[in-house]
Amino acid sequence: MINSTQVSHFAFVAYFDTGVFKYLFFIIAMSLHVLIVCTNVLLIAVICMNRSLHEPMYLFLCSLFVNELYGSTGLFPFLLVQILSDVHTVSAPLCFLQIFCVHFYGSVELFTLGVMSYDRYLAICYPLHYNEHMTSRKVAILTVFVWLYNALVTVVMISLTFPLQLCGNIINKVYCDNYSVVKLACYDTTVNNVYGLVYLFTVILGLIILIIYSYMKILRVCFSGSKQTRQKAVSTCTPHLASLLNFSFGAFFEIVQSRFNMNGVPNMLRIFLSLYWLTCQPLFNPLLYGLKMSKIRIICKSLAFGKRV
Repeated sequence: MINSTQVSHFAFVAYFDTGVFKYLFFIIAMSLHVLIVCTNVLLIAVICMNRSLHEPMYLFLCSLFVNELYGSTGLFPFLLVQILSDVHTVSAPLCFLQIFCVHFYGSVELFTLGVMSYDRYLAICYPLHYNEHMTSRKVAILTVFVWLYNALVTVVMISLTFPLQLCGNIINKVYCDNYSVVKLACYDTTVNNVYGLVYLFTVILGLIILIIYSYMKILRVCFSGSKQTRQKAVSTCTPHLASLLNFSFGAFFEIVQSRFNMNGVPNMLRIFLSLYWLTCQPLFNPLLYGLKMSKIRIICKSLAFGKRV
C-alpha cells in the first residue's frame, strides 16, 4: 500500500516502442505545437492591438485563444519528452501539475464556450439592447469568473485526489489525468466520485442547458426574422457552434476512454482519441475563427500584405 505523497513516479503503459519512427512522431508533434502557438499568439495580438475588435465577442475569443495556448503548453512539452524517452515515467509532482493543467483547460474551455453562446443569444435576440446587457464591466466580470472559478474547482478536485492511498502507479494513457490516478486508490473513493457527479450534474449540465436554450432562441429568431438577421446569425454562430461540437466530440471520447474498458480498441486509436480534445481544439479554433470571422480575416490580410485597415 502506497500513499500518493510517497509515490515517486507514475509509469505510462500506453506508449509502445516505435523504433526510429519516434523521431517522425516527434517532428509531427513539434510542428503541431509550433502551429498552435503561432496561430493563437497571432490572433491574441490581432484582437489586443486593434481597437475595432475590442467588442465582447472578440474579447471572449481572446480569452478562448489564451486558454488554447495554455492547454497545449500543458501537454506538448511533456508529450515531446515522452516520445523521445525510452522510459515513460513522470514524477508525482509533475503528474499532479499536468492533471491541474489538463482539467483546468477543459473546464475553462467549456465555460468560455457557454459564455460565448450567451453573448450570441443577446446579440441576435436583443440587438437593440445588446450594449446595455453586455457592457465592458460585465465582460470583465464574466471572464475573471470563468478563470478563477475553474481554478478553484480544479484545486479542490486535486486536493481530494492527492491524499488517496494508492496501490500502484501504472497509468494506461500517454499523460496524467485525475480519474486514472483515482482508479489506483486502494480504498473507497466515494468523496471523489460524489464531487465529480455533483460538478457534472450541476455545473456541466447547467452549461449545456444554457447553450441549448441560447441556440433554440437564436434559431427561433432566425426563422422569424429578416434575411439580414439570418446572415448575421450564420456568420457569427457557425464558428462557435463548430467549435462547441468539436470540443464535445473530443471530451465525449475522453470520458468514455477514462470510464470504460477500452482494451478491445487498437492502441494507436486510443492514444489518438485521448489526445484529440487537447490538440484539435487549440489547432481548430484559430483557423476556424480566423477564416470565418470577417473582421479578423480582413485585419490578418492587412497585416500580411502591409495594408492599413
